[in-house]
Amino acid sequence: MSALHLHDIPAKPSRRSAFIDLVSRRPEIITLAILLAICVAVSIINPAFLQPSSLVDIGRASVVMGLFALGVFIILAAGGIDVSFTAIAAFTMYSMTLLVKDHVPDMPIALVLLLAMAGGALLGVVNGLLVHHLRVPSLIVTIGTQYLFRGILLAFIGTVWIMSLPPQMGAFGRMPLFQFESGDGRTITLPFYFLVLPAAALLTWWILNRTLMGRAIFALGGNASVAERLGYSLKTIHIFLFAYAGALAGLAGIIHTAANRQANPFDLVGSEINVIAAVVLGGARITGGTGSVIGTLLGVLLIVVVNSVLVMVGIPSTWQRVVVGTFILLAAGFFVFCQKKNG
Repeated sequence: MSALHLHDIPAKPSRRSAFIDLVSRRPEIITLAILLAICVAVSIINPAFLQPSSLVDIGRASVVMGLFALGVFIILAAGGIDVSFTAIAAFTMYSMTLLVKDHVPDMPIALVLLLAMAGGALLGVVNGLLVHHLRVPSLIVTIGTQYLFRGILLAFIGTVWIMSLPPQMGAFGRMPLFQFESGDGRTITLPFYFLVLPAAALLTWWILNRTLMGRAIFALGGNASVAERLGYSLKTIHIFLFAYAGALAGLAGIIHTAANRQANPFDLVGSEINVIAAVVLGGARITGGTGSVIGTLLGVLLIVVVNSVLVMVGIPSTWQRVVVGTFILLAAGFFVFCQKKNG
């Protein structure tokens, strides 16, 4: 029997390499660490950040962006990207508000929400069919449909702000999940519609982790050719992806309208970058095949917290994009570093 040499003994992985391996598998850990660091720093600079009213404001501001981000994430996991979701949201929220206001004033709010989701899903199906049949990147398709949907809205449906919502939509926006009185006598309300975000997150998690469609989505994001050889229908996946994202966008549009108590067809323009940034900061790769629902929600919280606290610590709101852009570049650089170390 030959002697055992030191070089024959496998090297014990260092703590650094173990950490890099963990982060490469669970990149949302970095997002959580950044979020906690910001919260601690801001609470030291301005203790008002930890007041319940501030936390409720953050929760309320996360709902619409969170719904958008879940839709973007599920498409990103399949190797695509969608920038038409704000146009879909604006189209459905304004059309539904007009429909209820002028033609069906007694429509129950539950039906309003369902029809908005159905309308958003239908516009998403248009995206999915175009992506599949044109065989061009989904970014190109959704840039085109973004202009198309918004153009149809403004040219044929309306451009006038609706300042007086149907009563059931206004009541939905004001319906409290719970209320309390702050130290300065203000009544702080966490709205009932906040529950929509965790419900959508749980549904998205279940689809991605417990269904055949979820496996197909990640397979498509890993390698479309391999996914097709495994027997997955790319057309079915594309239609489902964009229909699901469209339904979430339609739901987000109605919630946005009810929360703001007005329907503005020009709303939500330009928020696409913040949403995509949240998903990327949550650990999803643009190339697809990776990411998690919890990471996406952490990314949303990070963006919302940054946008909320910069003013609290005396930093002008014009610096928001600078801060968010810096986070994206640092996160991207760190993820690439981890991948190279593991490669």
